[in-house]
Amino acid sequence: MNDVARAAGVSHQTVSRVLNNHPNVRDETREKVLAAIADLGYRRNSAARTLVTQRSGTVGVVTTGSFSFGPSQTLVAIEEAARETGYFITVATLRTVDAESMRDALDHLMQQGVDGIVVIAPHAEVVDAVRAAHEQLPVVVVAALADPPESVTTVSVDQVLGARAVVDHLAGLGHRDVVHVSGPAGWLDAEARVLGWREQSRARGLGVPEVVEGDWTSGCGYELGQRMAAEGAPSAVFAANDHLALGLLRAFHEAGMRVPHDVSVVGFDDITGSEDFIPPLTTVRPGFVALGHQIIETLRGLLDGMTVGDAVLVPELVVRASTAAPRAV
Repeated sequence: MNDVARAAGVSHQTVSRVLNNHPNVRDETREKVLAAIADLGYRRNSAARTLVTQRSGTVGVVTTGSFSFGPSQTLVAIEEAARETGYFITVATLRTVDAESMRDALDHLMQQGVDGIVVIAPHAEVVDAVRAAHEQLPVVVVAALADPPESVTTVSVDQVLGARAVVDHLAGLGHRDVVHVSGPAGWLDAEARVLGWREQSRARGLGVPEVVEGDWTSGCGYELGQRMAAEGAPSAVFAANDHLALGLLRAFHEAGMRVPHDVSVVGFDDITGSEDFIPPLTTVRPGFVALGHQIIETLRGLLDGMTVGDAVLVPELVVRASTAAPRAV
């Protein structure tokens, strides 16, 4: 660091501030320090830093190992946000979602000396096992909990609000019934989307048909779409994620039904390529990049001893060509 300081013509403290992303550094000075770092090939000595700060600079992340888009994108967003703020990430994956597996994963991370832990918790069972670890070091739970425990700090996307926006959009187009194809039982995001759909359908005076339970896959959406087409499809379908919506689009196309002329379809997640579906898909964009930054900022606040409340991010409805007014309107 002294070599970098001499090369950049600044103090040792300024180099430290640049390395720690301190805001009180002029852009010109920051660029000089970064150029000196690049020229000298400087790399931080993580072990030495740990001795000085009593922190490892490492954040543990517990995830269920699901390949579903939401949890996987959340993990990517956390890693990117952590790297931008100078943290390393170590991941523990749950093969089975239960309290014992969760405790084992948390113990594994704590033995590595992580500064704090982020738990991506799509299942309710995961949350209960977090409380004990929360007493030993900062823990942030990424979960759409309707009533989070006081002892657990959560960061989430407002799934209920996203589902409400879908219903408002379709009702505004003139649809009187919106069928909901849900995610699998036991998933917190799926349950929250069902809740938002049901509550807003009632608030808008729409019919509230039985939920069509699915999973997160396009294959399931395809099978359910075939069934709907055979039995007489509704004027609008809200799928719990974009993969389900993709399967619905294929099934409706094969049945000779035009989207959105015969049936409107809405998804959730705004997966990569959803704008290239035929037709481009109206969907809810959770904002995974913002979610990752909020998770890391919340954890940093806890590490600094701040009083940090739960954070809920507002999703965005992205309207594309898969929705339109029903034919009768």
